[in-house]
Amino acid sequence: MGTLTALRQLRERRRQADRRFGARLLASTVVAAVAAVPFALILVLVEGRWAPLRRIDIGAAQRLHEVAVRHPSWTGVLHLLSDRVWAPVTLRLAVGVLTAWLLHRRAWRLAAWAMVTAVAGGLIGLLVKAVVERDRPALQDPVAHAPGYSFPSGHAMTATTSFAILILVLLPLVPRVWRTACWGVAVFSVLGVGLTRVALGVHWFSDVLGGWLLGLAVVALTTWAFEAWRIEAGLGHPPVSEGLEPELAEATPEPGRSRW
Repeated sequence: MGTLTALRQLRERRRQADRRFGARLLASTVVAAVAAVPFALILVLVEGRWAPLRRIDIGAAQRLHEVAVRHPSWTGVLHLLSDRVWAPVTLRLAVGVLTAWLLHRRAWRLAAWAMVTAVAGGLIGLLVKAVVERDRPALQDPVAHAPGYSFPSGHAMTATTSFAILILVLLPLVPRVWRTACWGVAVFSVLGVGLTRVALGVHWFSDVLGGWLLGLAVVALTTWAFEAWRIEAGLGHPPVSEGLEPELAEATPEPGRSRW
């Protein structure tokens, strides 16, 4: 009898934690959206009036563009990385496949976290672009073109949120000896996306920086919501080196049952 009572209490505790988890996911998205607009406006004001940052933007754009014009083969590599390997559609597809796999594993809350983080990042990026309406660089002999507004870089923001999702979800499945390398690949890819966008002349450096920072803000907020649920559900608070759900490395649960 005591065991059954304890199980009922645990299930009720999980259900209550689930309800608060959903509310926190929604709240974290709203907070990120509200914080993104003034953040973007402040950055644009700084970019327009603070001479040092303006010089960095123009200097980086011109120097990298000159290299791209002089070396067509290098420009081809940039296009391959920016438009294929690290393209937003490629990264979103990867996150979509990961989410489907999590649903197959019945990791419902982890799948919800991944989906909300990816969707929130995309919507907030579009919102800030529409509010700021910053023009893209206008360079002589352009080697690339991109539609829409410039700030923040959608490529940089998508790369930040997508690689964070992939790393934080899949890390428990990676042997410890390879985890540092995985973090290195993720960081290199996120930084590389920013380099390609500036080198191709379709973004200012501050656009890329804004995309990185907003992406990190979205990941931090949704991760806070997920970790708060784990603590309330009695699952503990694993270190980042273990991923969001260390239990993911366990065997697939039986049909009709879920560990999450």
